[in-house]
Order: sequence, then structure tokens, then C-alpha cells
Amino acid sequence: MHSFFTLRRIVISSIFLIAFGSGCTRISSTDIGSGLIPAIDGVNTRDTLLDVITDSFEDTDSTRIYKGDNHLLGTITNDPIFGKTTASMFFELKPGSYPYYIPGNKDSLVVDSAVLIVSYRGFYGDSTQPLRLNVFEIDKNTPLNIFNAYPANYAASHNFNLVQSLGNSINVDIRRMGDSVKNRYEDATNQIRFRLNASVAKRFLKDYDSTNAYISDSAFRTYFAGFAITANTGTSANALLKINLADTNTKFALYYSSSSTGATKRDTSVAYLKFSTSYSGDANLVLRDRSGSDAAKHLTTTAKPDSLVYVQTTPGTYVRIKIPGLQSMSNRIIHRAELITEQVPDDANLPTIETQMLPPKILLLTAFDSARNSKRNIPNDYILSSSGANTAAFGGYLVSKSVPGYDRIASYTFDISRYIQGIVTRKDTSFTLRLSAPSNDSLLYTPPYPGNTFSQTYYMSPSGGNDVGDGRIRLGGGSHTRFRMRLRIIFSRI
Repeated sequence: MHSFFTLRRIVISSIFLIAFGSGCTRISSTDIGSGLIPAIDGVNTRDTLLDVITDSFEDTDSTRIYKGDNHLLGTITNDPIFGKTTASMFFELKPGSYPYYIPGNKDSLVVDSAVLIVSYRGFYGDSTQPLRLNVFEIDKNTPLNIFNAYPANYAASHNFNLVQSLGNSINVDIRRMGDSVKNRYEDATNQIRFRLNASVAKRFLKDYDSTNAYISDSAFRTYFAGFAITANTGTSANALLKINLADTNTKFALYYSSSSTGATKRDTSVAYLKFSTSYSGDANLVLRDRSGSDAAKHLTTTAKPDSLVYVQTTPGTYVRIKIPGLQSMSNRIIHRAELITEQVPDDANLPTIETQMLPPKILLLTAFDSARNSKRNIPNDYILSSSGANTAAFGGYLVSKSVPGYDRIASYTFDISRYIQGIVTRKDTSFTLRLSAPSNDSLLYTPPYPGNTFSQTYYMSPSGGNDVGDGRIRLGGGSHTRFRMRLRIIFSRI
């Protein structure tokens, strides 16, 4: 089991939905290991399926993308199930210390070029269509706040103006991102390189070096407010790139030559400005446009039980699950209670869209505490320890399964046996549940009974969950005819 949790942002990875009443049946297998489950004989040990009531909502919580996280860059223009996405990046690359000087003989310095380089860490979507990317300069009147962790939808309250293009647009062929870059200064792969205008190189190498621009960080920020990279949305591109600013592959390279005093031989050199997780500002704008999509027809702001439900990685959507009648279930021994969820494939788009827009690698099932207006862990089943969360035992990892007619669909199963036992035995609260695909998130954690006397907020990070924007899935809801979400309980009467 992976140790996902850190002292500050604890990774939480598991999740899902829940159920409501039905009759007893004879089912031969469970989706979660059955090592300690007695044989179902219909007399001493029985099983039953409980129906769940489900509906989908847009997640209005503000997802934050932190400096060390992978950022998103690109555009999805053709996803009929979830709609469009555009992602832009804003960031500062700076000298490592101040006052800063361009090394070499300034009187003999000859400007060569300026290249903006960002570290590529993967993609989500379709790699066959090129992305068209643009580089701009941020207006000094709308600077980044170096202490802010901007929400992904920050444009609703803040706007970064762009004053000018810094170079020509480039086409990025995702399939060739593993190609090597080999020159005197680089021997690397997974770089996206923007050759900027000659005037940009002159500004940073000569103009700034002859002023007070490099005397301090505050001074430098008055001369240059940072870079912005955007993607053309009027193309057939259908992918989001993962870019890491804190990686050593990300830098602003200034190439030049100079000679020592009295020397005739010139030395070619490069100076780098880089991203600092302490002193560089950054923001990642990720905007969803679900208008006209399949999901938009099912998202709601009020109760609307639905046979199709939608989970999109943050900033995304979640599913609300209710289990009416669970609180009134009679006392019994719960051997296993598992929430089973399955993908509803789209036959019309399965060969293309469904193989590009992949499901999240982890879903999170939480209880919603209306008294505290907060998500909390599933009582007694989702447990944290010194080694992290019990994700493997609880469930939430993506598992592929075969069903008649489909070689592979996504499914997520959750073990909520002790939660259900607490409801039927001690009459613990039966919560409304939420299913989401979080990246950076938090929840109110309460230890299992009988130590459930305090609660504490724990923070999740992408390292044990999902990268921002990576993953979406349409699931069968509680009334779906074939891929029905259901709660299966194996029990013995007392």
C-alpha cells in the first residue's frame, strides 16, 4: 500500500457511491475479495442488492493548482460527452539570486537568441492532433501574486492582461515529445521549446543588464511580469498537456557570446532564468464548457434522480448518492457491503473518444456532513494510519472488466462493510454520499469507532490521486437498466 499522505496535503484515494432498498438474491461472487466471507446458502448467509438514488452536480469548489503540481496546457474541442476544455498557463522565471549579472565581458557581448523551455510530463486526450501554442508577456499592471495559489477558475474574479506576443506560435506533435534535444547545452527529452523574438533576447541580455532590473526581485518584477502560454481553440486539437514548472527541464535560456578583455577568441554562453517554488508566481486557468454536451443534460442544482451520472476530474463534476431506508434496516451481521459502479460506454464514440478521454485512475467516495457543510471520510472504512490511507482495502482504484458485448469497461468498487454495520447495529447516521475524482482537495477525517471522538482536516494531493483535469467517466446511475450502480450486502441474521 502506498503512503499517500503528507503532514500538509494528505493524499486520499478511494471512493464511491451508495444504495437503497431491494430484495434478497443469490449472487455467486463479490467484486471485492471473499476470503473471509461465508458461503451464501440462502438460509444462514444471504445477500441482497440495495438500490441507490443518484444525480450529478457541477463541483463549485475552487480547485487549486500548486507550484509543484503538473499544470495543464491545451484544448479539448471535441468531447461530446463532457464538452470543451481550455487550459492556459501564467508564470514567472527569475534569476537564482540578486543582484544578478549576465556573466562575461559586457563590452563584447553579442546577443544570439532567447528560448523558453517547459517540461512536458504527459498528456490527456488525443495525441494524433497537433496543438498550436502561443507565448505572450503578462501586463505589468496585472501581475501574479507570488504568495497566491490561484484557483483553476480564477478568471471569474481576476484577469491577467497580455501585452504582446513574444514569438511565433508553434505546433506541438505530442507523439514526438520523447525525441532528444542535443546541443552544447542540452541533452534532454520531453521539452517544449519556444524560440522568442530577437528583441526579447536583447532586452534580457543587454537592456536589463544595464539598468536596475536585476538589482532585486521587486525591481525585476516591475520590468517583466512573466510569461503566458495559451492554446489555439479554433483547431481540431483534443488534448491537454501536463507541464511541470518546478522541473529542471523548465527554464528561460539566453544564448550569447563574449570575449575576455584583449582576447580574440569568443566564448558562446547561456544564462538561465528558472522557476522558484518560493519566489515565482504562477496560475493555471482551466475552464470547462459543458454546453451542448451529454453531461450538461444531466447536471442539476436540485434533486433529480438519474440513470446516467457523470464524474469529471477537478475542476469537474461529482455524483450525489442517497440510500433511503438504510437507517431503518434491522440489526444483522454484515459480512460484506460493497458499492459497485460501472462505466456506461458510448457505442457511437467508443473507437475514438472513449479510448482517448480515459477514466480517472482513482475515484473518492465520501460522506457529506450537512451539519458541517463538509465532506468527510466514510466512517469506519476509510482509515488513515502512519503508512497512509487504506486505499487498497477500501477501493476506488480503476479496474477494467469484461462484460457481454464489451471487452473492457471501467469499474470502481468500494468496501463499506463497517459503515453499514454501524448503521444497522448502533444506528449510526446514514449519510448522503458523494463520488468525485479529486486532485487537490480536503476532507474532514474522523477515526473509526470507538475512537471517533474528534475530527481533523486532511489535505489530498495529486501524487496519490489524479492530476488536475486528467480523467472523466459516465457511470450507470441507480436506475440504469444494465450498468446499474448498486450496493450489495452479504449478511447473516441474528
